[in-house]
Amino acid sequence: MYTSKSAALALCLTPFALFCGHTGATENGSPTTPNGVYDFGAGFTPPATPLGTFGLRTAYYSANRLMDGDGHKSAVDFSIDVLSIGAAYIRMTNQELFGAKYGFGAVLPFFKMNASLDVATPFGTVSQDAEVFRQADAQVIPLILQWTPAPNIGINAQLQIQAPTGDYDKDRLVSPGLNHWTISPILNATWISDSGFELSSSFELDFNTRNHDTDYKNGVEYRHEFAAGQHFGPWTVGIGGYYYRQLSDDDGPSLTDGNRARVFAVGPAISYFKPGLPPVWLHAYKEFDAYNRAEGYTVALRLSQSF
Repeated sequence: MYTSKSAALALCLTPFALFCGHTGATENGSPTTPNGVYDFGAGFTPPATPLGTFGLRTAYYSANRLMDGDGHKSAVDFSIDVLSIGAAYIRMTNQELFGAKYGFGAVLPFFKMNASLDVATPFGTVSQDAEVFRQADAQVIPLILQWTPAPNIGINAQLQIQAPTGDYDKDRLVSPGLNHWTISPILNATWISDSGFELSSSFELDFNTRNHDTDYKNGVEYRHEFAAGQHFGPWTVGIGGYYYRQLSDDDGPSLTDGNRARVFAVGPAISYFKPGLPPVWLHAYKEFDAYNRAEGYTVALRLSQSF
């Protein structure tokens, strides 16, 4: 079995990532929770340590294409750039629940957002822009369950709660906060072959409450994140990406249809782990086939350290 590398992957920090809101469906076109979080080692959580594991993730998202409900580029002049920085903590324990190791965690993100929108009308061009650097919505993970049925197989389930703690202004083009709660069950899995070939996947559903400032409620959101690659010593190299889709309609004033969004993203992914050094993950994803939302690209770097 490929035990040495799979044991090393136990240091992977699965919930340590906060990305950024985009701009199309859901309210203001922002997916409720971040895309592109889980790649290599998604099925493994960090080991139980006295102080837990601390992580940092920074990501940059950029888009200048706003896609309509038919998947065509909208005529509006639109752009958004988001730099996100997320600090995270996870604590795995030796306590068992349902045959799994129990843990918990939290993520505190900050977004630097710069967006502009120009719409041509019979009375001239209407422009709106915003630039803000503020705290985004915090995520609390009160339940993490880690199963390791074999040295090369990791499976974990999580319950994530996103709270409306971020900066929010309903009259601003973009805001780091979304002003509503979200409950997200998550299932992650990783398999590594005897030769070091890895397949990892993450499955998540987002159930949202209503934004009472705007009387808008996002539909149920689904995402599948994935990675496939080969291990070469401390390196893992391959591809990763995500598929995001709304499963139910939005509910809000003046909606003429369900405003459902979807998008697919793929690109190169790499990770590095060597005992005694912080593990590092890096990926760059390009989005395709977007509906009712922005279509752009993202680059993300994350690292962690257990104490």
